[in-house]
Amino acid sequence: MVFSEDFISELKERNNIEEIISEYVNISRKGKNLLGLCPFHAERTPSFCVYPNNGSFYCFGCGVGGDVITFLRLAEHFDYVEAVKYLAERVGMNVMVSDEENEIHKQKALVYKVNRDAAKFFHNSLMSDKGAEAINYLKSRHILPKTVKHFGLGYAPSSGYALTDYLKGLGYSEDVIILANLGMKTRYSKCRDRFKDRLMFPIIDVRGNVIAFGGRTLKNEMPKYVNTSDTPVFKKSSNLFALNFAKNSGQNKLILTEGYMDAVSLHQSGFSNTVAGLGTALTLGQVKLLGRYADEVVLSYDADEAGQKAAKKAMDMLRENGINVKVLSIPKAKDPDEYIRSNGKDGAIKFKNLVDKSKSDTEFKLESLKSKFDVSSSEGKIKYLTEAAKVLSSCENPIERDIFSSKLCEETGINKSAVSLQIEKYRKMNLKKHKKNEFKNISKVTAAVNDKINKEKRENLRAACAEESILSCIINNPDIANNIFSRINEDAFVTELNKRIYKAVKRQIEQNKSFDVSLLSQDEFSLEEIGRITKIMCLYKPNMGTSESINEYINTLLEEKRKKSIDKSEISESEIKKYIETLKESKK
Repeated sequence: MVFSEDFISELKERNNIEEIISEYVNISRKGKNLLGLCPFHAERTPSFCVYPNNGSFYCFGCGVGGDVITFLRLAEHFDYVEAVKYLAERVGMNVMVSDEENEIHKQKALVYKVNRDAAKFFHNSLMSDKGAEAINYLKSRHILPKTVKHFGLGYAPSSGYALTDYLKGLGYSEDVIILANLGMKTRYSKCRDRFKDRLMFPIIDVRGNVIAFGGRTLKNEMPKYVNTSDTPVFKKSSNLFALNFAKNSGQNKLILTEGYMDAVSLHQSGFSNTVAGLGTALTLGQVKLLGRYADEVVLSYDADEAGQKAAKKAMDMLRENGINVKVLSIPKAKDPDEYIRSNGKDGAIKFKNLVDKSKSDTEFKLESLKSKFDVSSSEGKIKYLTEAAKVLSSCENPIERDIFSSKLCEETGINKSAVSLQIEKYRKMNLKKHKKNEFKNISKVTAAVNDKINKEKRENLRAACAEESILSCIINNPDIANNIFSRINEDAFVTELNKRIYKAVKRQIEQNKSFDVSLLSQDEFSLEEIGRITKIMCLYKPNMGTSESINEYINTLLEEKRKKSIDKSEISESEIKKYIETLKESKK
């Protein structure tokens, strides 16, 4: 779908990028720009920069960048049309949908629709005679009818073709059913249901769309849960169950459970701020999502070994992303549901007390360590304190370090200065390691060692740097663009990516347009490439636009281009002399 330049310009003008991004990222002003922790990768030092003057953003840590439309595409997994529509609706602008609407957008709309119809089918099946076993299971878990309705719980019949046949009857093709991962091809090329004889949990996004399903077995078969695979509207690593309800709880704290049933039970007991993972270990995408709706996350994982192992990984990811972490210990029960039910009418009140008294992640780690060592012996005490010092060395808050080191000393009878010295030793080691890794990463970026966007840059570093400087000058200072256009064309560029960018920028400027990332063809550049273009745009400094600087960039580029065009194994001595003279002349 093609939007006019005037429409996009007005859309971006009315949707302030600072206002939009601040809904997702805690940004603070640094000079004329804004800085914050990147929402797209884990970092402790802010490298995510917002440039209000030109309506762009760029992360110097992971390389994502663009304008307000690009940001929403990355944050919400929108396609281009969805992002534009969302922003237009936000400010009351009308969007005319044309027949040229792209295929990806139409596919996503169709998948949303078929998922909604599938959810209705599953729910109706649960309420019918076919769902008797599933209803009995829910009753055994004390799930009330109003809760079943609230979550839209359902049942996938055991025939294996019930949903597929129903959806075909509504006019959906097998291709759409398979695209939504509601069906799959058999070896005889017949489409059958993906979910069979399972209790169904619809997964709904924060905008109210049914995007996927989780299916729990009613037998003792494995796997216990089957989930929708990634589709055009669903990415398992970037979604959470029940967040559509939890986001409206009015609390700045979320309870994170392992399973769907735990989340459903807690909501029924009044804990509407509960969400659940989707059957896999907590991912960075899910952590970022949690951070948008809460400052604190209480981990309520199962008490078994697997649950505790998952909790430890989760707490590190949450802390690294600036989210306060608490860990819930549930006595004499394997999960929240069992604890609440075992305590009868006081179950919810007692569980709330557990949540309010939940341990910090540091306290949880120290207690776990202590259980591994015999602290009554000197050897066990030394090992415990050594490992505990490592844990405390990773705490950035000095007050937190001081409180817990004092507790350690009280427990073990060790002088506090000795513990503090050990903590500081590990902190210095951590800092040294961090700086070493930081230097190594900067060196790699500078040398383009791991550049996956412009893969030719590493082998053509000097040329690529000159290309980027030329592009930055043109984008930020269109007044000098015609001078550069008259001296070089795209054939002077060495790397293909920068050549494509040059052609696109030139096309916009020659049409009497100021350069705008949003007007780049969505088929011509990927989101990663748009991020690179934004980086090039943000690297500009006034001294880059002087005639001396521009001459240097152009001469460097032409020199590198000539070097690449010469096959030294075939060139004659006279041609080498001529080439050297040309280089001398170009540098005058």
